Amino acid sequence: MTAPATRRVIEFLFDFASPNAYLVWKVLPDLAARHNAEVRLVPCLLGGMFRLTGNQAPMLAFGAIKGKMEYERLEMQRFIDSHGLTAFRMNPHFPVNTLVLMRGLIAARRMGVEPAYVAAGLVAMWEQGLAMDDPAVIAAVLDTAGLDSTAILAATHDAETKAELVAATEAAVARGAFGIPTFFVDGEMYFGKERLAQIAQQLAG
Repeated sequence: MTAPATRRVIEFLFDFASPNAYLVWKVLPDLAARHNAEVRLVPCLLGGMFRLTGNQAPMLAFGAIKGKMEYERLEMQRFIDSHGLTAFRMNPHFPVNTLVLMRGLIAARRMGVEPAYVAAGLVAMWEQGLAMDDPAVIAAVLDTAGLDSTAILAATHDAETKAELVAATEAAVARGAFGIPTFFVDGEMYFGKERLAQIAQQLAG
């Protein structure tokens, strides 16, 4: 009897802080399913990646370049329109410090509630426009989603939780990552939501 084929893995370097991470989250699972692949979130702190690599947010890196940010917004809108992501709203509190939220993701993974936590956090951030750097707001969002906000937020203060997020961020940078969303498939790195077609091609090959 032939052994079943091993499912390919799409490693998705992830931080709630990135609007493009939200847009990818809405599209990537279907892409993976079409190619019998698995999406594996890798929590990384975007601000930490910037500090370690010297990278900057696009508004800082390209804000002085005539037409550049206007084109970035056009490309984002094209992606939104192409995939029918009409619930997306730019968060009025952007940029949002997601340190607590990302530590919470580490805790939620240990508690076995990662999918519900990710969904609640991304909807609150990029559909409802909430201030997700406020622990009280985070707690309310988690409680509404049926999650144990007290336990999760308490775990964000654990040294082990903090160290795991730092280590994951440093490991991502050591692999060549400099921003989010970044993906690894078969050891190959892809950066940006515009690379999803290339990832599909890699999986098809």
